[in-house]
Amino acid sequence: MAHAWRALRSRNFQLFFAGQGISVIGTWMTRLATSWLVYRLTNSALLLGVVSFAGQIVSFLLGPFAGVWVERLNRRKLLVWIQAAAAAQSLALAALTLTHRINLWEIIALATVQGVINAFDMPARQSFLVQMVDDRNDLSNAIAMSSALNSGARLIGPAIAGMVIAIYSEGICFLIDGVSYLAVIASLLVMRIQREAAVRHTRTMIEQMRDGWDYIRSFEPVRTTLMLFALISLMGYPFAVLLPVFAAQVLHGGAHTLGWLSAATGVGTLVSALSLAARKSVLGLTRVIQTGTLVLGVALLFFGLSHSLPLSLVMMGFAGFGLMQVASAANMIIQSLVSEDMRARTMSYYTMAFFGAAPFGSLMAGALAHWMGAPLTVMLTGACCLAATLWYTFRLPRMNAIMRPIYRKTGQFPELESEPDLEEAAS
Repeated sequence: MAHAWRALRSRNFQLFFAGQGISVIGTWMTRLATSWLVYRLTNSALLLGVVSFAGQIVSFLLGPFAGVWVERLNRRKLLVWIQAAAAAQSLALAALTLTHRINLWEIIALATVQGVINAFDMPARQSFLVQMVDDRNDLSNAIAMSSALNSGARLIGPAIAGMVIAIYSEGICFLIDGVSYLAVIASLLVMRIQREAAVRHTRTMIEQMRDGWDYIRSFEPVRTTLMLFALISLMGYPFAVLLPVFAAQVLHGGAHTLGWLSAATGVGTLVSALSLAARKSVLGLTRVIQTGTLVLGVALLFFGLSHSLPLSLVMMGFAGFGLMQVASAANMIIQSLVSEDMRARTMSYYTMAFFGAAPFGSLMAGALAHWMGAPLTVMLTGACCLAATLWYTFRLPRMNAIMRPIYRKTGQFPELESEPDLEEAAS
């Protein structure tokens, strides 16, 4: 199983892994604390969706511009400034909450600021991964390990946040998050990165954005993968916005119940991420996406039906597993296929696929839950995920036919596998 950790052979990725590990625990604490704070202040499922929409729609609108800017700037320096801005945002949220001055509009404003930060953070971080690993063939493993790291934090962070909120307040969670960004900033500053070659850009930003769109639109495996990811972001992710409603109204609990539900989702995402990290190559990832959407859809259907905490926790575990399978495998497929000069722009559209669909999904979920109740809303989104599974299944044969020659050309097939095995594994 040593190959499951092969990306850690690279010193720079070791540093990133350690620093990011501390930071994302704080991030997940803030996510849970923000949801609980909004629900405590408003007691409204609709406003939970509004806050989530405000933070994510900005990332969607800025996505294409962010991808071009990332390609024009030094990515390590850009990431340092991004983490510093994120720390300032969390500390501002902490100060307002701890002094009891926080209100809904200030939460929405700070969520919008975080949306601007995320628009640049995701394409910068994802495209910088290739510079942190010494062997390009370790890139997919680095992506899977980053997902495992985020999943572990999703397990630990909400559990800690639930206890901190119960004992102190949401403001302490925000304070811990703000301080935690220092770890990832330190890791970026001590990395030894080869100086990026200066590139003279003769085309305007608008022309580069159009080139990126044309590249994705004409490249069917990337286009189809992004479309499915957008569908899952629209219909699969919004259940998380409604977890405070399930914790309080369906399961008759409090912040600790919300923490358990989030932690259960984290267990599923962690198991999923570790299974992806254990993979030796990119072969078969389309099947991983197919299975992930199916598991997610079924889990959401049963979660909507459940009024038992143990059953709900199990379903959240399966939902987290399915979500991570789709998100990480989609990331790995895209990064394994795209050319280097299009990497940041392509990853900006990956960001848009999430931050474009998820805010509308959150807003829709909040409105539907207000109208028809959270359980029926989640069941409806689960049924839509199952429909997306069927659509993707019909697209697989043509996708795999295009992907196989690219993987052979770039040497991403395992050297010891025979040709018939390759055909079977890739499909």
